[in-house]
Amino acid sequence: MPVRTATATAEHAATTEHLVASEYFQSYSVVGLLAVVGVLFVAVAFGAGRLLRPVVPTPEKLLTYECGVDPVGEGWAHTQVRYYVYAFLYVIFAVDSIFLFPWATVFAAPGYGATTLVEMFVFLGFLAVGLLYAYKKGVLTWA
Repeated sequence: MPVRTATATAEHAATTEHLVASEYFQSYSVVGLLAVVGVLFVAVAFGAGRLLRPVVPTPEKLLTYECGVDPVGEGWAHTQVRYYVYAFLYVIFAVDSIFLFPWATVFAAPGYGATTLVEMFVFLGFLAVGLLYAYKKGVLTWA
């Protein structure tokens, strides 16, 4: 059996370290190459669009519009607050549904049934109180 010297062992460790680092950075090089190809693809698409499009500015093209309607009057429009309240209530109940799915998986796990059930009813109680408050304030009436 050959006897290894300290120099041979150090060279072997350095070679092994180099191979591990090479494999490590090779996996990142694939991601980097994909990112570069993606950026080049977008740049070429925008460049081709700029070169191929006709540039004929007219007053009609420079006019601001929304949904195909020419702007008339001032830029401020009145929007009723209740639409924002409906959106806010939707977000609250969407977040509620997001919390219900993990709760259902934990509830199914052995040993967590009663605790999770109590916690979820406390959570749903807070939401019910908020909904009741909104109802009493007349926010949920469509008028």
